[in-house]
Amino acid sequence: MARQKLLEVKNLKQYFPAGRGEVVKAVDGVTFDIYKGETFGLVGESGCGKSTTGRTIIRLYEATEGEVLFNGVNVHGKKSKKELKELNRKMQMIFQDPYASLNPRMTVADIIAEGIDIHGLAKTKEERMQRVYELLETVGLNREHASRYPHEFSGGQRQRIGIARALAVEPEFIIADEPISALDVSIQAQVVNLLKRLQREKGLTYLFIAHDLSMVKYISDRIGVMYFGKMVELAESEELYRNPIHPYTKALLSAIPLPDPETERTRRRIVYDPSQHGYKDGEELEFREITPGHFVLCSEEEYKRYRAMYA
Repeated sequence: MARQKLLEVKNLKQYFPAGRGEVVKAVDGVTFDIYKGETFGLVGESGCGKSTTGRTIIRLYEATEGEVLFNGVNVHGKKSKKELKELNRKMQMIFQDPYASLNPRMTVADIIAEGIDIHGLAKTKEERMQRVYELLETVGLNREHASRYPHEFSGGQRQRIGIARALAVEPEFIIADEPISALDVSIQAQVVNLLKRLQREKGLTYLFIAHDLSMVKYISDRIGVMYFGKMVELAESEELYRNPIHPYTKALLSAIPLPDPETERTRRRIVYDPSQHGYKDGEELEFREITPGHFVLCSEEEYKRYRAMYA
């Protein structure tokens, strides 16, 4: 049975003015699909455009060019208030910094219930509070936390509040923008396991943005690797880690620390030199399928070489 596409990103571009007629190409022609019920991991170094991609998908930024289709409906372009409201309910975001994304003057109950109020999902105050209590318990907190303020919680607890807020409107798709990078290592696994459990229970679809490659492998079904605003490689999670093709992906994977000190001391780090791999002036780069489901941004010459090596 064919998988159902929930999100289609087609040649997405997000440019920002940099003065004197110059532009920063934060996202430069990115194309990928996300299937219903899966977790799509988006990785790359800081500044590569992965967070901007997520924010453009959910329309926090208006796209410079390209299309984002959610259930076949274009997210960008002119929309009525009703259409925007419906899209906003179906697509939610969990932010990197849980403290900065929570209003310090609002109680936890009001933070979580904000979406419930906007979309009219509770008919009475009692029903509203009952939904808040259920959401708190769903993310591992308790109803006593409802009357407190964000500064009274730890980083991990604040991120759970952010997750509860995203779940409050019963979305289909959640963009998790580096949701664990601001947390202690001991808390990161708890939050990721919570996200995985919620996905199973509620049939959620995730775009999981991160630079921690080991954690992305754990949670993701497929992974896209970004470099300087472009998608350079895309494959199923196990395939990408077992058989990386693009030199930048190999460099990223070589930077993952290993728990064995002897191996860690002796292993060779790979340094990526873009001038040697398809970024020379005049080369035509395309996203090409090397093996089934495994795509790499490369020139025609590189494509032939990769096919000979891997296909």
